Amino acid sequence: MTSKSTPRPGDPGWMEYLAEGNAQQARKRVCADALIRDPEGRLLLVDPNYKEGWDLPGGMAEANEPPLDALRRELREELGLDLPVQRLLCVDWVAPNQPWDDLVGFVFDAGILTADQAAAVRPRDDELTSCAFFTPAEAFRRLPQPQRRRTQQALTALNAGQPVYLHNGTPAW
Repeated sequence: MTSKSTPRPGDPGWMEYLAEGNAQQARKRVCADALIRDPEGRLLLVDPNYKEGWDLPGGMAEANEPPLDALRRELREELGLDLPVQRLLCVDWVAPNQPWDDLVGFVFDAGILTADQAAAVRPRDDELTSCAFFTPAEAFRRLPQPQRRRTQQALTALNAGQPVYLHNGTPAW
């Protein structure tokens, strides 16, 4: 009986071996959202027309797109914003739900807009019905529960100065 040995880097078949392993690995959906505030500390929310409730600005990453690049692209496409994203606030692993596989969600701090910038924000994409600034309490009433928990934790991380790792919007430890 002969056993097949694992190729090593540089061996013939190495790239094929890696490609086979890559094809068998799980794929994760990834979203990247932003906390954007106005000078009064209100949060920017968007109202997508393809799902219930409001959401933080941002969206889904495309294949092989880094989360930060996905966020910047989504902000430009949907709101015409080109902001200096300042830091990571939280990473949230979200369990499978209905037809959707699990998801890894990132929330970044995109800072505070000037009064003029905030007044000029408007949807620039057909996916959004509206956008507006809300106090945190008003925002929490508009956000579906999973996004509400993630947003609450992102605000806590913003104030604490330390990112947090979440499972379904709850700190993992």
